[in-house]
Amino acid sequence: MQRPHPPEDFALKETSPHLGGGGIAGDKLTSTYDLVEQMQYLYVRVVKAKDLPGKDVSGSCDPYVEVKLGNYKGTTRHFEKKSNPEWNQVFAFSKDRIQSSVVEVLVKDKDLVKDDIIGRVMFDLNEIPKRVPPDSPLAPQWYRLEDRKSDKVRGELMLAVWMGTQADEAFPEAWHSDAATVGGEGIANIRSKVYLSPKLWYLRVNVIEAQDLQPSDKTRFPEVYVKAILGNQALRTRVSQSRNTNPLWNEDLMFVAAEPFEEHLVLSVEDRVGQNKDEVLGKCVIPLHLVDRRLDYKAVHTKWFNLEKHVVVEGEKKKETRFASRIHLRICLDGGYHVLDESTHYSSDLRPTAKQLWKQSIGVLELGILSANGLLPMKTKDGRGTTDAYCVSKYGQKWIRTRTIIDSSTPKWNEQYTWEVYDPCTVITIGVFDNCHLHGGDKSGGAKDSRIGKVRIRLSTLETDRVYTHSYPLLVLHPSGVKKMGEVQLAVRFTCSSLLNMMHIYSQPLLPKMHYLHPLSVTQLDNLRHQATQIVSMRLSRAEPPLRKEVVEYMLDVDSHMWSMRRSRANFFRIMGVLSGLIAVARWFDQICNWKNPLTTVLIHILFIILILYPELILPTIFLYLFLIGVWHFRWRPRHPPHMDIRLSHAENLHPDELDEEFDTFPTSRPSDIVRMRYDRLRSVAGRIQTVVGDLATQGERLQSLLSWRDPRATALFVTFCLIAAIVLYVTPFQVVALLMGFYVLRHPRFRHKLPSVPLNFFRRLPARTDSML
Repeated sequence: MQRPHPPEDFALKETSPHLGGGGIAGDKLTSTYDLVEQMQYLYVRVVKAKDLPGKDVSGSCDPYVEVKLGNYKGTTRHFEKKSNPEWNQVFAFSKDRIQSSVVEVLVKDKDLVKDDIIGRVMFDLNEIPKRVPPDSPLAPQWYRLEDRKSDKVRGELMLAVWMGTQADEAFPEAWHSDAATVGGEGIANIRSKVYLSPKLWYLRVNVIEAQDLQPSDKTRFPEVYVKAILGNQALRTRVSQSRNTNPLWNEDLMFVAAEPFEEHLVLSVEDRVGQNKDEVLGKCVIPLHLVDRRLDYKAVHTKWFNLEKHVVVEGEKKKETRFASRIHLRICLDGGYHVLDESTHYSSDLRPTAKQLWKQSIGVLELGILSANGLLPMKTKDGRGTTDAYCVSKYGQKWIRTRTIIDSSTPKWNEQYTWEVYDPCTVITIGVFDNCHLHGGDKSGGAKDSRIGKVRIRLSTLETDRVYTHSYPLLVLHPSGVKKMGEVQLAVRFTCSSLLNMMHIYSQPLLPKMHYLHPLSVTQLDNLRHQATQIVSMRLSRAEPPLRKEVVEYMLDVDSHMWSMRRSRANFFRIMGVLSGLIAVARWFDQICNWKNPLTTVLIHILFIILILYPELILPTIFLYLFLIGVWHFRWRPRHPPHMDIRLSHAENLHPDELDEEFDTFPTSRPSDIVRMRYDRLRSVAGRIQTVVGDLATQGERLQSLLSWRDPRATALFVTFCLIAAIVLYVTPFQVVALLMGFYVLRHPRFRHKLPSVPLNFFRRLPARTDSML
């Protein structure tokens, strides 16, 4: 049996990188590119050449430029028969790998047998100027070409050569010496890139009625329903109860639509004429850009649409015959909802679709992706294990992908990115992947980029303006058990623009108002979330270069709702962990009753007598006690963000059968049809139970986090409230407080709001241990 890993293997580690080239000054950094370590590069910008002499028999030349530094050389594309070519290409050589004191720029003539050297320009590395942004870019200059003997030859080359860092504007598009083995189309797949998720809308189609339908069989009562298709989403209404040619439904169908709208909504009215046999009575196609958009629940005007019937005439093409049948619809794009495309536990964005409803941002999130250590080999190349790692990070609608570091188990990215923050109770996700598409497109025979692991950081657990530098373990669950794939080193800073605005957000509902005023059902939300993730992964996989489907689905936690014995056990023990506090209080009270500590028992008796004689002191004493506990716990507040915890996730010492079940396909791959049906039903029901159990655990953990300083701002607000409440209740007669509370609880429905109350909103924003769940 495999020995369990020592616990420290999976721990979060504090690091002290040399950020921004100058280290950390207090809690804040000084330079602009300050959350990463500076990496020095030698940049060579090859702009153009002029007056190049002809080298072949015809007197023309096919020029290209080769930039050579020690063992590394990069080449531009070549031009056919051109003596004044323009390349405008940048080459970057990492200073760590420079093994030469001279950089050589050669202009060559492409030939079938051997390429001729037209001329060259040499630079001594000690004399190359340094450039640090925001300095202006170095202006290129003309250099006369020389031959091997340093004699001037015909032709000139326009160049700029300088030493800079990864903060240079030329860095993202430059050819990199450490990727010299990757050529052609593969270069696009290794560069850093920023992507934007498509803007998602909920499309609501209210099918009201149809008129003057013409079924082919007039002798029977029609059984009519409406089928609606948008892209790969298909929904249908129930069969109309009015069995005539003017059926009535008044039923809502909900879809997810993404801008720019590529697909049309196709509605077809169908008659169920027999078992598995439907007759189409008419169709209509509605382009989404013509559909009304609304920000609230105000009624949208209904419209009548003509239904077209497609008739196939033998020997001729399909004809369209227009006739009097029509359908009555109320159709709109609901901009007041937030379209959920992530797991609700790890949402990075909670804003409504419509931009008009967005509030101003409350701060900025900065992420420095520094490096990774000890990455395991992910594939075999030339008989040895290798890893080509890159990072993807997602927050809000903005996705970023770092460049791929070729063949390294200790890659150094040192890339910095920024996001606007609209809500502190959100989560940023950082994933590390192995690039399996280095040699252009999908020529690798449908290979998928392998997941190395991911990190989630909840912003509300970060102190404002503090730089967090930690090394996070990358954990992945395999059919053989939990495996540490390496560590990723990050630098994170959350900067708040207005503390007042941020504190005010804690009193606001978590989701937009429409989710509470006109809620969607749990089943609807599940189906719509599935459609949203499919749309996002499809759109991003069509970007150039693509952010692949397997990467997007892993980042969005697509399979988080699937049944797992391990997750269910973990959620059960989370509930037990919450209840353990009540059990501890019961044991303490039992010790008081048994006089285990006489002094404490005497003090409790005195307190009990005081509270009986002066009942108005009960509430202020409780609040004062909570205030003192919160202040006392401040000393032990967590100093680092939460990370994946294998003990909390119950990923240690798993039974092989349970792992086999967790990695089983859905539906199951068992042979018997009956077993498959029952097993899948059991798993789906258990998945729901698992979610409910997890939600119960989340509520208890939120109660615990009130005083734990896991979310420093929320605890500060609650502790301050406790102090104010204690003071107010001390000076207010208890009978008055009890009377006011009674009247408030029994208030008339006219004075009640559908929106959640401020305390409930505050409570829902508190962090739970879901962030640390694997």
